[in-house]
Amino acid sequence: MAKALWYVGDGRAELREEAVAPPGGGEVRVRALYGAISRGTERLVASGRVPASEYERMRAPLMAGAFPFPVKYGYATVGRVEEGGTPGQVVFVLHPHQDEFTIPAKMAVPVPKAVPPARAVLAANMETALNALWDGAPGPADRIAVIGGGIVGLLIARLAARMPGTEVTLVDIVPERAALARALGARFAMPDEAPRDCDLVVHTSASPKGLATALALAGDEATIMELSWYGTGEVAVPLGEAFHSRRLRLVASQVGQVAPSHRSRWTHGRRLAAALALLDDPALDVLLAPAIGFDELPARIPALLATTGDARCPLIRYPAAR
Repeated sequence: MAKALWYVGDGRAELREEAVAPPGGGEVRVRALYGAISRGTERLVASGRVPASEYERMRAPLMAGAFPFPVKYGYATVGRVEEGGTPGQVVFVLHPHQDEFTIPAKMAVPVPKAVPPARAVLAANMETALNALWDGAPGPADRIAVIGGGIVGLLIARLAARMPGTEVTLVDIVPERAALARALGARFAMPDEAPRDCDLVVHTSASPKGLATALALAGDEATIMELSWYGTGEVAVPLGEAFHSRRLRLVASQVGQVAPSHRSRWTHGRRLAAALALLDDPALDVLLAPAIGFDELPARIPALLATTGDARCPLIRYPAAR
């Protein structure tokens, strides 16, 4: 029997036992080592704010149940192959929070040996960041602002800051996130102090005020990439004043599809493998919060999904990692 985390009501979660079938042909059994909570998406799931129109598109690859509740949701698990495939191999799986499971072997993506299993939980977020930069297409020496210092915003800042000559600024209302920005090679600014006339602005704060800031920071004919997802919320977008005369572009970026610039050549699998390779970067360890035991999750979920507090990735440690 395995244990899995289920969201069962507004802000409530519980561990449930379920049987794990032995692997058949083309399948592997994986024992989880580490996992991660995707705070923004799972906050909407846990609060029942997934719009009915998005129920099918929002299904995670291996989720169970149905929106709004009860639902077994999540997509960041790193584990070790126990049976089938290559036993002992460490893999990343887009699987909900569960300590053991059987899946098609093709869904178990090998983690590069240079990437520690705990850091590998960032793979799904890194995939989102990579896709966003493909959508935004920044170039060397560009001035780039990233609005929102959550995990995806910080990963985008890291990737952009590694491009030659770029000037990357993380913009957030929480001054304590300045240390994270600096550790990843980016500058930090509060909204009122952020640089204007940016060549690319990436918005990840899921806040209407953050989106307004993003529009204000963009230079003439620049692109604002919108990665925030607001669920059932409605957002007022300030498209008056100079939005049209400055010919700004507000563009959605979403990881469900490979960016158009790469879609004809890249599969989802190739993109995820590239995201895992990009995690061979020790600087990214600053993004991991102290690990939480899997059995503690139901009691800790309300605090972990709060909109304030620690910006780092909520790391789950399964018993097999001890």
